[in-house]
Order: sequence, then structure tokens, then C-alpha cells
Amino acid sequence: MNLEKVTFAFFIVLALTVNFGFVWGEVDVPAHHSVYELYAALVVSLIATILKFGDRTHIGAVMLATSLVADLQLIAAAVLWAVAEHVTGTGTTPTVMAHVVSIAGGALLANLMSVILLVIETVTVRR
Repeated sequence: MNLEKVTFAFFIVLALTVNFGFVWGEVDVPAHHSVYELYAALVVSLIATILKFGDRTHIGAVMLATSLVADLQLIAAAVLWAVAEHVTGTGTTPTVMAHVVSIAGGALLANLMSVILLVIETVTVRR
């Protein structure tokens, strides 16, 4: 067992689960979605992205691309939430929250693709 591979897989799966935890709940109910969980999803996703740099295989490039998509969408969701809260002053209305969760849902799909690719790569590795 390689500690580097365990850490790599840990952060990929953690990015998916934390992102899922944020998205889970009624899409337009702000009480079902924590800003801290969105922040945690973004931080873990960024760590997973950093760990994916350096893999020069084709599947590694696709995994990096999925991570970059997830990062971009989580950043967009966080910026939208921050603008609604602090710039426009509208707060977390059901409409704003639905948009934030919808964007984070796209990141969830990208993270799911990363986990699927990780499983495929793990299954195809020959000893």
C-alpha cells in the first residue's frame, strides 16, 4: 500500500462527499445549505486538484480537467453567494440559494466523474 496513493484517493473521495453534503437538501431552502460546508467543499476540491498535478497519463489529464471544472463551479457558487450577501444586500433568498446549489451540483457531477475515473484506473492497474 502506497501512502501517496491513499492520500490521493482520500482527497478525491472527500471532495465528492463534502460537495454532496452541501448539495443535499431542498434546493431553495438556505437552512439546508451551510456556507461553511461550501467553503470546505472548495478547499478540499482545491487540495484534490493540487494532488492531481504531475500525472502525465491520459486519464490523469482527464481527472485534472474534472477537478478544474469542480473548482471553477465551486468558486462561482461561493462568489454568487458572497455577492448576494454582501454586495447586493438581497441575502440568501430562495432564488439565490437555488442558483448557488445548482452551480455546486455541477461541481458534484465533476467530482463524481473523478471518483469514477479513479475506480476505473484502480481496476485496470496490473500488478
